[in-house]
Amino acid sequence: MSAQPYHHGDLRNALLAAATEAIEQSGPAALSLRELARRAGVSHAAPAHHFGDKAGLLTELATQGYELLADAVHAAGPDLMEAGVAYVRFAVGHRAHFTVMFEPGLYHPDDPGLVAAQARADQALSAALAASAPERAAERELKLAAWSIVHGLAQLWNSGSLADRSGEDLATIARAVIGNLRPA
Repeated sequence: MSAQPYHHGDLRNALLAAATEAIEQSGPAALSLRELARRAGVSHAAPAHHFGDKAGLLTELATQGYELLADAVHAAGPDLMEAGVAYVRFAVGHRAHFTVMFEPGLYHPDDPGLVAAQARADQALSAALAASAPERAAERELKLAAWSIVHGLAQLWNSGSLADRSGEDLATIARAVIGNLRPA
């Protein structure tokens, strides 16, 4: 009598979804492959088969995050204001991805897929900046200022530090804040 192989369906994505949920609940430090396996209803070795280790799983989550961010910014079109709003909306709508993406000690930063996804997201943000301020688009400080504004706002929102503004529309707040970046 031969044992039939167990087929989960799409275990890789099920594990990524479980990781996203776990990180949103408890943060990345509390994440364990054993707990993910339990959540997905598979053996404790299954996550390691797909990702190798926790850093491998978080590398895939960060890669997925950068791809989602690039898609969101591209969809906003070549406008710095709307690209910034898309960035903030992404960060709030994908908190687990956002958290992992900016904690390079959690993942393999030299992973080729991750590096390509980061470059794609950077290109999307750079294109919006270039369209809004073509004469200054190459200025590293302007790019850093734009990123700092949207990233900082997203971080403040996600951490609950803007509780006094929680009833307000996030996109309206983002536009008001981003409006303070006036490329000259």
